[in-house]
Amino acid sequence: MKRTPFIIPVIIISQFAGTSLWFAGNAILPDLQRQWGLIPESLGAITSSVQFGFIVGTLIFAFFAIADRYSPRIVFLVFSLLGATFNLGVYLVALDFDTLLVFRFLIGACLAGIYPVGMKIASGWYREGLGNALGFLVGALVLGTSFPHLLKGLGETFSWQDVTLAVSGISAAGGILMFVFVPDGPYLAQGTKFNLKTIPVIFRSEGFRDAAFGYFGHMWELYTLYAFVPVLLATYLAGNPSETLNISFWSFCIIGAGSIGCVAGGIISKKTGSARVAFTQLLFSALCCIFSPLLFGVSVEFFLLFLLFWGIVVVGDSPQYSALVGLNAPKEYVGSSLTIMNSIGFSITIVSIQFTTYLSNFVRPEFLLSFLVVGPILGIRFLWPLVRGSRESEVREGSNLELTIKT
Repeated sequence: MKRTPFIIPVIIISQFAGTSLWFAGNAILPDLQRQWGLIPESLGAITSSVQFGFIVGTLIFAFFAIADRYSPRIVFLVFSLLGATFNLGVYLVALDFDTLLVFRFLIGACLAGIYPVGMKIASGWYREGLGNALGFLVGALVLGTSFPHLLKGLGETFSWQDVTLAVSGISAAGGILMFVFVPDGPYLAQGTKFNLKTIPVIFRSEGFRDAAFGYFGHMWELYTLYAFVPVLLATYLAGNPSETLNISFWSFCIIGAGSIGCVAGGIISKKTGSARVAFTQLLFSALCCIFSPLLFGVSVEFFLLFLLFWGIVVVGDSPQYSALVGLNAPKEYVGSSLTIMNSIGFSITIVSIQFTTYLSNFVRPEFLLSFLVVGPILGIRFLWPLVRGSRESEVREGSNLELTIKT
């Protein structure tokens, strides 16, 4: 089957639409805090509920091999529609915080049928150039994640109900678009069956451990920064009352800037290797954590430029970890390796978010995210052997990388 030029743009748009569900709850949370009288700690809970749902959904998908048993484009459609429905439930049914958390958990579980499945669909169309395509797809995820903030920042006329309805409509449209315009590709491969008994075997691989722990350090920082970007902006405004910022709009810009890092990192990795791209971006991200307390006395222009740069480097290494696992994990267990790595990584985001939320009771907001530096430092430590040994130099796109798209 011949690949037409519109295949990858449609996948990217659909991925963007489906993943707009991810931070929809965070975008409307300030309104809900005022309307429902929610405590500040609700930020950590609402973010962690989505992450936990994604972990559970990913494990279920892997255990039952759902995206291998059924056409991935049908799976993508079904879970885009389900995610849109559960998000609509926040508007129609949720009247308290506990109900909101349930819906956000269910949305997280549906995202396991959107984000990884969209990458699997792409792998069915690319035997060469998949690594670069995955950079665009993760970039679409980042833009989708930030998009609800843009909707909320467009003006006071958009209530939290309006944003919720819009995100549900966009998610449903993305699923329909994928189903109608993207047939199953000629290179669609069956994933290897997930098996918990393989965990000791997988972690005996030194190369896999290096890639996985680099990813774990990356995940310690990533989603906590995303959750607390509005807090950083509000803290700056509190200390600089003469300045005015549209917090929702700039949250979109800072988070969405990560798409630049993903796409650029994918392009650069073709020449330098995945490990060097991941190492460099993680190093810059660590420096951003360290210097973040100094931001709150600088000009608003420098403050925003710094956060935009941080937004670029904090996620630009994400697509590279799949390539590193594809090379360094035991070849017969690549699918299980990726599932295990993702499950542990997203579990770490919950711990990081809850720990940072707890610290906010004792630490001044401007110092809060400096504690995230522990993650990038750990990641740098484990990525260094991959950089020094250039293990990734043997990667041949289309041989192992498509096997990493397990679900």
